[in-house]
Amino acid sequence: MTTNNNLNLKNIVVLSGAGISAESGISTFRDTDGLWENHRIEEVATYDAWLQNPELVIKFYNERRKQLFQVSPNPAHLSLQKLEKKYNVTIVTQNIDDLHERANSTNVLHLHGKLKQLKSTVDDSYIIDLDHWEHLITDKCPNGLTLRPNIVWFGEQVPAIEKAVKIVSNADVLIIVGTSLNVYPAAGLIDYTKSNCKIYLVDPKADKLNTPNNIKMIKEKAGIGIPKLVEELLKDN
Repeated sequence: MTTNNNLNLKNIVVLSGAGISAESGISTFRDTDGLWENHRIEEVATYDAWLQNPELVIKFYNERRKQLFQVSPNPAHLSLQKLEKKYNVTIVTQNIDDLHERANSTNVLHLHGKLKQLKSTVDDSYIIDLDHWEHLITDKCPNGLTLRPNIVWFGEQVPAIEKAVKIVSNADVLIIVGTSLNVYPAAGLIDYTKSNCKIYLVDPKADKLNTPNNIKMIKEKAGIGIPKLVEELLKDN
């Protein structure tokens, strides 16, 4: 995380979701061809699933991680990094991939965990980074228990949400991209913006989403709409 000493700079917050990563080739949960198609959520993305069938859960996330190692940041990710030249930028992402970091964004908060990390089931502070895609059931924490994916599963608390609320409440500009604003608690973050915060929604179906009237709609895919918006913000005096 970087700290900008110029407190007069505007704070730009980006709330990103699966749609921005989809343009890099990462399948999304809610697409008809997404990764949930062959698995019910209860089978692979809950703590009960982990207790009942850890082998299946590990296989599922191994497949996602293997895919992540094969893709790259797209123009949307790369453009957002340019904003750091002029603004204090924080990205609050619902995504578990590392594409924002690989695009050199320096201040990224992951709400739902990180795909390239494993953690202990009994000690949340014990987290290890993976530099390869394969998680083995023999990977153990110091307590001798199998390490789980460092993912916030359905039904679990979102530890970073309070920090995200504070970040969003200080935003002068909020950019929403790749998310339908249907998944809570992340969807509720928009309710914490200041009254004078400028809000942009980049989505090809922006006009069909249930959003407040004060949002400026940019009906483009992330890879087209975000670079356009970034150039506009960089020119803004």
